[in-house]
Amino acid sequence: MSQTFEWRSQSRLLDEIAQALRERIYAGVYPPGATLRQERIAAEFGISRTPLREALRVLERDGLVVNKPGSGVRVATADLPKLLDAYAVREAMDGVAARNAAERATASEIKALSEQIEHQQKVVERWEPGAYTQSNVVFHEAIVSASRNASLASLGPLLRMTSQVFAPAFSLSSERASAAVAEHRLIVEAIAARDPDRAEKLARAHINATAMRLKTLLPRGETDNEA
Repeated sequence: MSQTFEWRSQSRLLDEIAQALRERIYAGVYPPGATLRQERIAAEFGISRTPLREALRVLERDGLVVNKPGSGVRVATADLPKLLDAYAVREAMDGVAARNAAERATASEIKALSEQIEHQQKVVERWEPGAYTQSNVVFHEAIVSASRNASLASLGPLLRMTSQVFAPAFSLSSERASAAVAEHRLIVEAIAARDPDRAEKLARAHINATAMRLKTLLPRGETDNEA
């Protein structure tokens, strides 16, 4: 891939490099386990290795890449126990987002959420996995936006990491996607009804359903000691 980048400002160079790399990971350009060739990326972006290394450290803190001596920097691979930990955090945060959206979303935001459900339904009927994954992220991001809760800003990277990068490797199927769309519809109905308790309950149950599905994939015995 060859692309010329025009960085908007030197002061934001590191953030822009990190975001460009994130988007490539999210889009599957750099799939899980892929080695990131720093010399090649630096040449492609038209930058020195120094800001690139700093940007990769940011992605390492996000959990998107790993840097192992002797093997270089690689896109993180799906680690099921860690993914389940991430979903435990998402269950709480998605619940708060839905609750706040039921309290604060505008009529136009609720309408947009309903339209997103109809789009998802069509995507599932045609079964386009990539399009569904993207629409799922857009849906959840829209609820976070409608919540107007600034403390949920950190949910964005977590949402994309779980739903767009790693979870599809384990749990994406047309059957689960169809069930998820039905769950999305109920969440939107609760938000539209201005019922924060129900919206939160449904949102948490929706995330938990995926977590429970993932738990069935753990090797036998790994869940025996869980509370």
